Amino acid sequence: MAQSYDVIIIGSGPGGYIAAIRAAQLGLKTAIVEREHLAGICSNWGCIPTKALLRSAEIFHYAKNPDDYGVKIEGAVTPDLKGIVARSRGIASRMNAGVGFLMKKNKVDIIWGEAKITKPGEIVVTKTTKEIQQPQAPLPKTVLPEGTYTAKHIVIATGARPRALPGIEPDGKLIWTYFEAMKPEEMPKSLLVMGSGAIGIEFASFYRTLGVEVTVVEVMAQVMPVEDAEISALAKKQFEKQGMKILLDAKVAKVEKSANSITAHVETKDGKIEKITADRMISAVGVEANIENIGLEALGVKTDRGFIAIDGYGKTNVSGIYAIGDVAGPPMLAHKAEHEAVICIEKIAGLPNVHPMDKSKIPGCTYCHPQVASIGLTEAKAKAEGRDIRVGRFPFVANGKAIALGEDQGLVKTIFDKKTGELIGAHLVGAEVTELIQGFVIAMNLETTEEELMHTIFPHPTISETLKESVLDAYGRALNA
Repeated sequence: MAQSYDVIIIGSGPGGYIAAIRAAQLGLKTAIVEREHLAGICSNWGCIPTKALLRSAEIFHYAKNPDDYGVKIEGAVTPDLKGIVARSRGIASRMNAGVGFLMKKNKVDIIWGEAKITKPGEIVVTKTTKEIQQPQAPLPKTVLPEGTYTAKHIVIATGARPRALPGIEPDGKLIWTYFEAMKPEEMPKSLLVMGSGAIGIEFASFYRTLGVEVTVVEVMAQVMPVEDAEISALAKKQFEKQGMKILLDAKVAKVEKSANSITAHVETKDGKIEKITADRMISAVGVEANIENIGLEALGVKTDRGFIAIDGYGKTNVSGIYAIGDVAGPPMLAHKAEHEAVICIEKIAGLPNVHPMDKSKIPGCTYCHPQVASIGLTEAKAKAEGRDIRVGRFPFVANGKAIALGEDQGLVKTIFDKKTGELIGAHLVGAEVTELIQGFVIAMNLETTEEELMHTIFPHPTISETLKESVLDAYGRALNA
Protein backbone atom coordinates (compact mmCIF):
# COMPACT_ATOMS: atom_id res chain seq x y z
CA MET A 1 0.00 0.00 0.00
CA ALA A 2 1.57 3.29 -1.15
CA GLN A 3 2.00 5.95 1.49
CA SER A 4 -0.40 8.82 0.86
CA TYR A 5 -0.03 12.59 1.27
CA ASP A 6 -2.00 15.72 0.63
CA VAL A 7 1.00 17.32 -1.11
CA ILE A 8 4.23 15.92 -2.49
CA ILE A 9 6.84 18.38 -3.73
CA ILE A 10 9.59 17.29 -6.11
CA GLY A 11 12.69 19.36 -5.38
CA SER A 12 13.82 21.17 -2.24
CA GLY A 13 15.20 24.45 -3.57
CA PRO A 14 13.77 27.84 -2.55
CA GLY A 15 10.48 27.04 -4.26
CA GLY A 16 10.23 23.47 -3.03
CA TYR A 17 11.13 23.86 0.61
CA ILE A 18 9.03 27.00 1.04
CA ALA A 19 6.08 25.17 -0.55
CA ALA A 20 6.59 22.30 1.91
CA ILE A 21 6.70 24.62 4.92
CA ARG A 22 3.59 26.56 3.86
CA ALA A 23 1.69 23.34 3.15
CA ALA A 24 2.61 21.97 6.58
CA GLN A 25 1.57 25.26 8.23
CA LEU A 26 -1.85 24.89 6.61
CA GLY A 27 -2.29 21.40 8.02
CA LEU A 28 -1.56 19.46 4.84
CA LYS A 29 0.30 16.17 5.16
CA THR A 30 3.45 16.92 3.18
CA ALA A 31 6.49 15.16 1.78
CA ILE A 32 9.40 16.46 -0.27
CA VAL A 33 11.48 14.43 -2.71
CA GLU A 34 15.14 15.39 -3.15
CA ARG A 35 17.81 13.67 -5.21
CA GLU A 36 20.92 15.51 -4.05
CA HIS A 37 20.88 18.21 -1.36
CA LEU A 38 18.31 20.15 0.59
CA ALA A 39 17.93 23.87 -0.24
CA GLY A 40 18.68 23.42 -3.94
CA ILE A 41 21.12 25.29 -6.16
CA CYS A 42 20.42 28.65 -4.52
CA SER A 43 21.76 27.83 -1.09
CA ASN A 44 24.31 25.20 -2.11
CA TRP A 45 25.81 26.58 -5.33
CA GLY A 46 24.12 29.88 -6.16
CA CYS A 47 22.61 32.81 -4.28
CA ILE A 48 24.17 32.37 -0.86
CA PRO A 49 27.67 30.91 -1.36
CA THR A 50 28.37 33.33 -4.23
CA LYS A 51 27.61 36.23 -1.91
CA ALA A 52 30.10 34.75 0.53
CA LEU A 53 32.74 34.79 -2.22
CA LEU A 54 31.87 38.37 -3.15
CA ARG A 55 32.06 39.43 0.49
CA SER A 56 35.59 38.00 0.73
CA ALA A 57 36.54 39.88 -2.42
CA GLU A 58 35.07 43.08 -0.95
CA ILE A 59 37.11 42.70 2.25
CA PHE A 60 40.24 42.09 0.16
CA HIS A 61 39.51 45.25 -1.87
CA TYR A 62 39.26 47.37 1.29
CA ALA A 63 42.41 45.82 2.73
CA LYS A 64 44.30 46.58 -0.49
CA ASN A 65 43.22 50.21 -0.40
CA PRO A 66 43.47 51.23 3.27
CA ASP A 67 44.85 54.68 2.46
CA ASP A 68 41.44 55.61 1.03
CA TYR A 69 40.11 55.39 4.59
CA GLY A 70 43.06 56.81 6.52
CA VAL A 71 44.23 53.37 7.65
CA LYS A 72 47.72 51.87 7.47
CA ILE A 73 48.20 48.14 6.91
CA GLU A 74 51.81 46.94 7.09
CA GLY A 75 52.95 44.12 4.84
CA ALA A 76 51.41 42.45 1.81
CA VAL A 77 47.69 41.71 1.62
CA THR A 78 46.94 38.56 -0.34
CA PRO A 79 43.80 36.50 -0.90
CA ASP A 80 43.75 33.04 0.66
CA LEU A 81 41.90 31.09 -2.03
CA LYS A 82 41.49 27.95 0.05
CA GLY A 83 40.18 30.01 2.96
CA ILE A 84 37.78 31.94 0.73
CA VAL A 85 36.38 28.77 -0.81
CA ALA A 86 36.21 26.98 2.55
CA ARG A 87 34.23 29.88 4.04
CA SER A 88 31.81 29.84 1.13
CA ARG A 89 31.30 26.07 1.27
CA GLY A 90 30.87 26.23 5.04
CA ILE A 91 28.09 28.78 4.63
CA ALA A 92 26.45 26.56 2.03
CA SER A 93 26.54 23.65 4.49
CA ARG A 94 25.00 25.85 7.15
CA MET A 95 22.14 26.79 4.83
CA ASN A 96 21.65 23.13 3.89
CA ALA A 97 21.46 22.17 7.56
CA GLY A 98 19.04 25.00 8.20
CA VAL A 99 16.56 23.64 5.68
CA GLY A 100 16.91 20.20 7.27
CA PHE A 101 15.98 21.77 10.60
CA LEU A 102 12.97 23.51 9.04
CA MET A 103 11.74 20.25 7.53
CA LYS A 104 11.97 18.60 10.95
CA LYS A 105 10.33 21.55 12.70
CA ASN A 106 7.38 21.51 10.30
CA LYS A 107 7.10 17.69 10.25
CA VAL A 108 7.73 17.41 6.52
CA ASP A 109 8.76 13.93 5.42
CA ILE A 110 11.83 13.60 3.17
CA ILE A 111 12.15 11.02 0.42
CA TRP A 112 15.67 10.72 -1.03
CA GLY A 113 15.75 9.75 -4.71
CA GLU A 114 14.64 10.48 -8.28
CA ALA A 115 10.91 11.13 -8.66
CA LYS A 116 8.78 10.31 -11.69
CA ILE A 117 5.08 11.06 -11.94
CA THR A 118 3.49 7.87 -13.25
CA LYS A 119 -0.05 9.21 -13.26
CA PRO A 120 -1.92 12.13 -11.66
CA GLY A 121 -1.68 11.60 -7.93
CA GLU A 122 1.15 9.05 -8.01
CA ILE A 123 4.93 9.17 -8.09
CA VAL A 124 7.60 6.50 -8.11
CA VAL A 125 10.89 7.32 -6.41
CA THR A 126 13.99 5.41 -7.48
CA LYS A 127 17.59 5.50 -6.30
CA THR A 128 19.35 8.68 -7.29
CA THR A 129 22.48 8.73 -9.42
CA LYS A 130 23.60 11.88 -7.60
CA GLU A 131 25.73 11.94 -4.47
CA ILE A 132 23.30 12.73 -1.67
CA GLN A 133 24.54 15.48 0.64
CA GLN A 134 22.53 15.05 3.80
CA PRO A 135 22.70 18.00 6.19
CA GLN A 136 24.63 17.70 9.42
CA ALA A 137 21.66 18.89 11.44
CA PRO A 138 19.12 16.28 12.57
CA LEU A 139 16.76 15.33 9.76
CA PRO A 140 13.03 14.77 10.17
CA LYS A 141 12.20 11.52 11.91
CA THR A 142 10.57 10.30 8.73
CA VAL A 143 13.21 9.86 6.04
CA LEU A 144 11.62 7.51 3.56
CA PRO A 145 13.05 4.98 1.09
CA GLU A 146 12.40 4.64 -2.63
CA GLY A 147 9.00 3.37 -3.66
CA THR A 148 5.54 4.44 -4.75
CA TYR A 149 3.76 7.37 -3.11
CA THR A 150 0.42 9.03 -3.71
CA ALA A 151 -0.75 12.59 -3.21
CA LYS A 152 -3.79 14.67 -4.08
CA HIS A 153 -1.46 17.41 -5.29
CA ILE A 154 2.03 17.09 -6.82
CA VAL A 155 4.19 20.21 -7.08
CA ILE A 156 7.16 20.14 -9.46
CA ALA A 157 10.02 22.33 -8.23
CA THR A 158 12.98 20.72 -9.99
CA GLY A 159 14.77 23.97 -10.86
CA ALA A 160 17.25 24.49 -13.66
CA ARG A 161 20.85 23.80 -14.67
CA PRO A 162 23.50 25.72 -16.64
CA ARG A 163 22.84 25.91 -20.37
CA ALA A 164 25.62 24.80 -22.70
CA LEU A 165 26.28 26.04 -26.22
CA PRO A 166 27.04 23.34 -28.83
CA GLY A 167 30.77 22.98 -29.31
CA ILE A 168 31.54 25.08 -26.21
CA GLU A 169 30.29 22.68 -23.58
CA PRO A 170 31.80 23.05 -20.09
CA ASP A 171 34.31 20.33 -19.27
CA GLY A 172 34.87 21.14 -15.60
CA LYS A 173 38.57 21.84 -16.15
CA LEU A 174 39.15 24.57 -18.71
CA ILE A 175 35.56 25.65 -19.34
CA TRP A 176 33.63 26.14 -16.11
CA THR A 177 30.03 26.51 -15.09
CA TYR A 178 29.24 28.24 -11.80
CA PHE A 179 29.90 24.94 -10.01
CA GLU A 180 33.60 24.96 -10.86
CA ALA A 181 33.90 28.76 -10.65
CA MET A 182 32.83 28.60 -7.00
CA LYS A 183 35.55 26.24 -5.86
CA PRO A 184 38.69 26.70 -7.98
CA GLU A 185 41.68 24.65 -6.86
CA GLU A 186 44.00 27.46 -7.92
CA MET A 187 43.48 31.07 -8.98
CA PRO A 188 43.72 31.54 -12.74
CA LYS A 189 45.80 34.47 -13.95
CA SER A 190 43.31 35.20 -16.72
CA LEU A 191 39.64 34.45 -17.24
CA LEU A 192 37.16 34.81 -20.08
CA VAL A 193 33.50 35.08 -19.08
CA MET A 194 30.94 34.25 -21.77
CA GLY A 195 27.72 36.08 -20.90
CA SER A 196 27.14 39.19 -18.78
CA GLY A 197 23.91 38.33 -17.03
CA ALA A 198 23.82 38.18 -13.23
CA ILE A 199 25.86 34.96 -12.97
CA GLY A 200 28.52 36.00 -15.46
CA ILE A 201 29.05 39.53 -14.18
CA GLU A 202 29.13 38.48 -10.52
CA PHE A 203 31.91 35.99 -11.18
CA ALA A 204 33.69 38.52 -13.38
CA SER A 205 33.53 40.98 -10.48
CA PHE A 206 34.75 38.42 -7.94
CA TYR A 207 37.75 37.27 -9.94
CA ARG A 208 38.72 40.76 -11.11
CA THR A 209 38.68 42.09 -7.54
CA LEU A 210 41.11 39.31 -6.59
CA GLY A 211 43.48 40.39 -9.35
CA VAL A 212 42.59 38.11 -12.24
CA GLU A 213 42.69 39.53 -15.79
CA VAL A 214 39.03 39.31 -16.84
CA THR A 215 37.45 39.59 -20.29
CA VAL A 216 33.65 39.55 -20.62
CA VAL A 217 32.05 38.66 -23.96
CA GLU A 218 28.39 39.62 -24.39
CA VAL A 219 26.30 38.94 -27.51
CA MET A 220 23.94 41.82 -26.79
CA ALA A 221 24.70 45.54 -27.10
CA GLN A 222 25.03 46.14 -23.33
CA VAL A 223 26.25 44.41 -20.21
CA MET A 224 23.44 42.97 -18.10
CA PRO A 225 21.07 43.16 -21.09
CA VAL A 226 17.84 43.11 -19.05
CA GLU A 227 18.77 46.30 -17.20
CA ASP A 228 18.02 49.91 -18.11
CA ALA A 229 20.55 51.06 -20.74
CA GLU A 230 21.68 54.08 -18.72
CA ILE A 231 22.31 51.99 -15.61
CA SER A 232 24.11 49.37 -17.68
CA ALA A 233 26.38 52.00 -19.23
CA LEU A 234 27.34 53.40 -15.81
CA ALA A 235 28.07 49.90 -14.50
CA LYS A 236 30.21 49.12 -17.56
CA LYS A 237 32.22 52.29 -16.99
CA GLN A 238 32.99 51.18 -13.43
CA PHE A 239 33.85 47.62 -14.51
CA GLU A 240 36.30 48.94 -17.09
CA LYS A 241 37.79 51.34 -14.55
CA GLN A 242 38.51 48.28 -12.39
CA GLY A 243 40.40 46.75 -15.32
CA MET A 244 37.81 44.47 -16.92
CA LYS A 245 37.80 44.16 -20.69
CA ILE A 246 34.25 44.06 -22.02
CA LEU A 247 33.32 43.10 -25.58
CA LEU A 248 29.73 43.84 -26.60
CA ASP A 249 27.88 42.75 -29.73
CA ALA A 250 30.27 39.82 -29.77
CA LYS A 251 30.03 36.06 -29.49
CA VAL A 252 32.38 33.17 -28.85
CA ALA A 253 32.33 31.32 -32.16
CA LYS A 254 34.59 28.46 -31.08
CA VAL A 255 37.11 27.50 -28.42
CA GLU A 256 40.46 25.80 -28.83
CA LYS A 257 41.90 24.01 -25.82
CA SER A 258 45.52 23.48 -24.83
CA ALA A 259 46.89 21.69 -21.79
CA ASN A 260 46.09 24.49 -19.34
CA SER A 261 44.39 27.31 -21.25
CA ILE A 262 41.77 28.09 -23.87
CA THR A 263 41.79 30.31 -26.93
CA ALA A 264 38.39 31.74 -27.78
CA HIS A 265 37.58 32.92 -31.29
CA VAL A 266 35.41 35.95 -30.58
CA GLU A 267 33.35 37.21 -33.51
CA THR A 268 32.49 40.90 -33.37
CA LYS A 269 29.51 42.69 -34.90
CA ASP A 270 31.43 43.56 -38.06
CA GLY A 271 32.36 39.92 -38.63
CA LYS A 272 35.97 40.19 -37.49
CA ILE A 273 37.52 37.48 -35.33
CA GLU A 274 39.56 38.32 -32.24
CA LYS A 275 41.47 35.49 -30.59
CA ILE A 276 41.57 35.70 -26.80
CA THR A 277 43.67 33.30 -24.73
CA ALA A 278 42.86 32.76 -21.06
CA ASP A 279 43.68 30.22 -18.37
CA ARG A 280 40.01 29.47 -17.80
CA MET A 281 36.61 30.30 -19.24
CA ILE A 282 33.23 30.55 -17.53
CA SER A 283 30.15 29.68 -19.57
CA ALA A 284 27.33 31.86 -18.22
CA VAL A 285 24.84 31.84 -21.08
CA GLY A 286 21.75 31.13 -19.04
CA VAL A 287 20.05 28.07 -17.64
CA GLU A 288 17.57 25.45 -18.82
CA ALA A 289 14.80 23.82 -16.86
CA ASN A 290 15.02 20.32 -15.39
CA ILE A 291 11.94 18.90 -17.10
CA GLU A 292 13.36 15.58 -18.30
CA ASN A 293 12.59 12.14 -16.85
CA ILE A 294 9.78 13.22 -14.54
CA GLY A 295 6.93 11.86 -16.67
CA LEU A 296 5.64 15.08 -18.24
CA GLU A 297 5.29 13.85 -21.83
CA ALA A 298 3.37 10.69 -20.95
CA LEU A 299 1.00 12.71 -18.78
CA GLY A 300 0.48 15.37 -21.45
CA VAL A 301 1.77 18.23 -19.29
CA LYS A 302 2.25 21.22 -21.57
CA THR A 303 5.62 22.91 -21.87
CA ASP A 304 6.51 26.22 -23.47
CA ARG A 305 10.04 26.94 -24.77
CA GLY A 306 11.53 24.35 -22.44
CA PHE A 307 9.56 25.32 -19.32
CA ILE A 308 6.42 23.89 -17.76
CA ALA A 309 3.41 26.03 -18.70
CA ILE A 310 1.39 27.24 -15.71
CA ASP A 311 -1.28 29.77 -14.84
CA GLY A 312 -0.84 32.50 -12.24
CA TYR A 313 -1.30 29.99 -9.42
CA GLY A 314 1.17 27.32 -10.54
CA LYS A 315 -1.44 25.02 -12.10
CA THR A 316 -0.49 23.01 -15.17
CA ASN A 317 -3.02 21.78 -17.73
CA VAL A 318 -3.21 18.42 -15.90
CA SER A 319 -5.37 18.37 -12.79
CA GLY A 320 -3.46 17.87 -9.54
CA ILE A 321 -0.05 18.73 -11.04
CA TYR A 322 1.63 22.09 -10.42
CA ALA A 323 4.99 23.71 -11.14
CA ILE A 324 6.88 26.55 -9.45
CA GLY A 325 10.26 28.26 -9.65
CA ASP A 326 12.83 28.04 -12.44
CA VAL A 327 11.20 24.97 -13.98
CA ALA A 328 8.09 27.11 -14.57
CA GLY A 329 9.91 29.84 -16.48
CA PRO A 330 11.55 33.22 -16.03
CA PRO A 331 12.51 35.29 -14.23
CA MET A 332 14.90 32.72 -12.81
CA LEU A 333 15.05 34.14 -9.31
CA ALA A 334 14.88 32.50 -5.89
CA HIS A 335 12.48 35.10 -4.50
CA LYS A 336 10.15 34.55 -7.45
CA ALA A 337 10.19 30.81 -6.69
CA GLU A 338 9.45 31.39 -3.01
CA HIS A 339 6.51 33.70 -3.68
CA GLU A 340 5.19 31.36 -6.36
CA ALA A 341 5.37 28.52 -3.84
CA VAL A 342 3.20 30.34 -1.32
CA ILE A 343 0.65 31.32 -3.97
CA CYS A 344 0.46 27.75 -5.28
CA ILE A 345 0.04 26.11 -1.86
CA GLU A 346 -2.48 28.66 -0.58
CA LYS A 347 -4.56 28.12 -3.72
CA ILE A 348 -4.37 24.35 -3.20
CA ALA A 349 -5.50 24.82 0.41
CA GLY A 350 -8.46 26.90 -0.72
CA LEU A 351 -7.53 30.10 1.09
CA PRO A 352 -9.55 33.14 0.02
CA ASN A 353 -8.11 36.17 -1.77
CA VAL A 354 -5.02 34.46 -3.17
CA HIS A 355 -3.54 36.77 -5.77
CA PRO A 356 -1.80 35.42 -8.88
CA MET A 357 1.86 36.17 -9.49
CA ASP A 358 2.49 39.66 -10.88
CA LYS A 359 5.83 39.40 -12.68
CA SER A 360 5.97 43.15 -13.28
CA LYS A 361 6.67 43.67 -9.59
CA ILE A 362 9.56 41.23 -9.13
CA PRO A 363 12.85 42.98 -8.33
CA GLY A 364 16.11 41.89 -9.90
CA CYS A 365 19.49 42.17 -8.18
CA THR A 366 23.08 41.68 -9.33
CA TYR A 367 25.73 41.62 -6.60
CA CYS A 368 28.74 42.79 -8.60
CA HIS A 369 30.74 45.89 -7.68
CA PRO A 370 28.98 48.24 -8.09
CA GLN A 371 25.71 46.49 -7.36
CA VAL A 372 22.74 46.78 -9.73
CA ALA A 373 19.05 46.47 -8.82
CA SER A 374 15.80 47.18 -10.63
CA ILE A 375 12.06 46.73 -10.79
CA GLY A 376 9.43 47.49 -13.41
CA LEU A 377 9.84 49.05 -16.82
CA THR A 378 13.08 50.40 -18.21
CA GLU A 379 12.94 53.81 -19.85
CA ALA A 380 13.16 52.18 -23.29
CA LYS A 381 10.33 49.73 -22.58
CA ALA A 382 8.11 52.45 -21.15
CA LYS A 383 8.58 54.52 -24.30
CA ALA A 384 8.03 51.46 -26.50
CA GLU A 385 4.67 50.96 -24.76
CA GLY A 386 3.76 54.53 -25.68
CA ARG A 387 3.78 55.71 -22.06
CA ASP A 388 4.10 59.43 -21.40
CA ILE A 389 6.72 59.42 -18.64
CA ARG A 390 8.70 61.50 -16.21
CA VAL A 391 12.24 60.36 -15.41
CA GLY A 392 14.12 61.30 -12.25
CA ARG A 393 17.83 60.78 -11.56
CA PHE A 394 19.99 61.31 -8.53
CA PRO A 395 23.72 60.53 -8.35
CA PHE A 396 25.50 59.08 -5.32
CA VAL A 397 28.15 61.79 -5.68
CA ALA A 398 25.59 64.23 -4.22
CA ASN A 399 24.78 62.01 -1.22
CA GLY A 400 26.62 62.65 2.04
CA LYS A 401 26.54 59.07 3.34
CA ALA A 402 27.84 57.66 0.04
CA ILE A 403 30.70 60.17 0.09
CA ALA A 404 31.53 59.28 3.72
CA LEU A 405 31.60 55.59 2.82
CA GLY A 406 33.88 56.21 -0.13
CA GLU A 407 31.14 54.87 -2.43
CA ASP A 408 30.13 57.96 -4.38
CA GLN A 409 29.77 56.30 -7.79
CA GLY A 410 26.16 55.36 -8.34
CA LEU A 411 22.78 56.49 -9.60
CA VAL A 412 19.10 56.09 -8.74
CA LYS A 413 16.70 56.41 -11.67
CA THR A 414 12.92 56.49 -11.32
CA ILE A 415 10.26 56.38 -14.02
CA PHE A 416 6.72 57.68 -13.48
CA ASP A 417 3.59 57.71 -15.59
CA LYS A 418 3.13 61.44 -16.24
CA LYS A 419 -0.67 61.20 -16.28
CA THR A 420 -1.27 59.18 -13.12
CA GLY A 421 1.90 59.71 -11.07
CA GLU A 422 2.32 55.93 -10.82
CA LEU A 423 5.84 54.63 -10.25
CA ILE A 424 6.37 52.21 -13.14
CA GLY A 425 10.11 51.59 -12.95
CA ALA A 426 13.14 52.04 -10.69
CA HIS A 427 16.76 51.31 -11.60
CA LEU A 428 19.78 51.61 -9.33
CA VAL A 429 23.53 51.16 -9.57
CA GLY A 430 25.91 51.66 -6.66
CA ALA A 431 26.76 50.50 -3.16
CA GLU A 432 24.11 48.36 -1.43
CA VAL A 433 21.40 49.09 -3.99
CA THR A 434 20.27 45.47 -3.70
CA GLU A 435 19.09 46.44 -0.21
CA LEU A 436 17.67 49.82 -1.26
CA ILE A 437 15.49 48.48 -4.11
CA GLN A 438 12.97 47.04 -1.66
CA GLY A 439 11.76 50.55 -0.85
CA PHE A 440 10.58 50.92 -4.43
CA VAL A 441 9.21 47.35 -4.46
CA ILE A 442 6.95 48.19 -1.52
CA ALA A 443 5.97 51.50 -3.10
CA MET A 444 4.94 49.80 -6.35
CA ASN A 445 2.97 47.09 -4.58
CA LEU A 446 1.11 49.71 -2.55
CA GLU A 447 0.51 51.73 -5.74
CA THR A 448 2.23 54.68 -4.10
CA THR A 449 2.12 57.93 -6.05
CA GLU A 450 4.93 60.40 -6.56
CA GLU A 451 3.29 62.79 -4.08
CA GLU A 452 3.25 60.18 -1.32
CA LEU A 453 6.90 59.33 -1.95
CA MET A 454 7.86 63.01 -1.84
CA HIS A 455 6.09 63.39 1.50
CA THR A 456 7.93 60.39 2.98
CA ILE A 457 10.70 61.27 5.45
CA PHE A 458 13.96 59.40 4.82
CA PRO A 459 16.59 59.22 7.59
CA HIS A 460 19.74 61.31 7.28
CA PRO A 461 22.47 60.51 6.59
CA THR A 462 21.66 57.40 4.58
CA ILE A 463 22.14 56.30 1.00
CA SER A 464 18.36 55.75 0.96
CA GLU A 465 17.94 59.51 0.62
CA THR A 466 18.93 59.07 -3.03
CA LEU A 467 15.60 57.31 -3.58
CA LYS A 468 13.58 60.33 -2.51
CA GLU A 469 15.83 62.76 -4.36
CA SER A 470 15.35 60.78 -7.57
CA VAL A 471 11.57 61.06 -7.15
CA LEU A 472 11.89 64.79 -6.50
CA ASP A 473 14.08 65.17 -9.59
CA ALA A 474 11.40 63.59 -11.79
CA TYR A 475 9.24 66.57 -10.87
CA GLY A 476 11.96 69.23 -10.98
CA ARG A 477 12.23 69.45 -7.20
CA ALA A 478 15.57 67.78 -6.30
CA LEU A 479 17.07 69.52 -3.27
CA ASN A 480 20.67 68.35 -3.24
CA ALA A 481 21.65 68.35 -6.89
